[in-house]
Amino acid sequence: MFTANPFTPLNAFVSPAAMQRYVVLMALAVAVGTLFDLLHEKKLEFFLRERQRAKAAATRQLGAAEMTAIAVKTLLSDIATFGEFCNRRRRISHALMFYGFALYLIASSTLLFVYPPGTPAPPALPLLWNAGALMTLGGGYWFFFFLRVDVVHDGHSRWRLVRADLFIVALLASVTFALLLEIAALADHSAATKAFAAAYLLFTTLLCVSVPWSKFAHMFYKPVVAFQRNVEEADGSSSLPATQGGKRCPHSPT
Repeated sequence: MFTANPFTPLNAFVSPAAMQRYVVLMALAVAVGTLFDLLHEKKLEFFLRERQRAKAAATRQLGAAEMTAIAVKTLLSDIATFGEFCNRRRRISHALMFYGFALYLIASSTLLFVYPPGTPAPPALPLLWNAGALMTLGGGYWFFFFLRVDVVHDGHSRWRLVRADLFIVALLASVTFALLLEIAALADHSAATKAFAAAYLLFTTLLCVSVPWSKFAHMFYKPVVAFQRNVEEADGSSSLPATQGGKRCPHSPT
């Protein structure tokens, strides 16, 4: 159980080759959407202008060794452990989502391109796929229902949705219906399998084509912004208030 290729039920609707083309198209949609967001919203122009300002305001030049150290620090502190969040629960939920989704994507790509449906796959791959999906949903639903501080602080219902929620809703729906599709197929329930397959493809497509209007692209921006922020703190060009002891977050048990 849960050791078979979870994409095998889709064979009833599309061929493995069509599934692979679909994945390539969705990857292109994400890339094009991110580029559109950079240019249309003038974010690239803002990044370049901010970089020029920082270079002009720098009080000292950083060497290659310092830049490398800053890059490593950014990777380990800001990116790998989500150090931008002061709230520990928020950091954990985002880590679960990020690493779970990464595992889910890697396992999905391997199961579709290396061991396409109909080809025997190592049992560990479907297990990793399920583990990634459950991590994504655990962190995602935790964040959506309990940690969306803007909704809680403003006194709105947790079910209130705005455009900023498009990414998290599409992501959770896509992965949820992927798991439901797998369960329905295991239960040999034909009608439910077809319904969940359609919902899975719908929300996966929405997740990938809605990049210009969702927060999907922010996953690509944040590492760059975090690195630039750390460089500015090191070369003296930062326009933000100075931090004490290199710590941006006050001490908090949560």
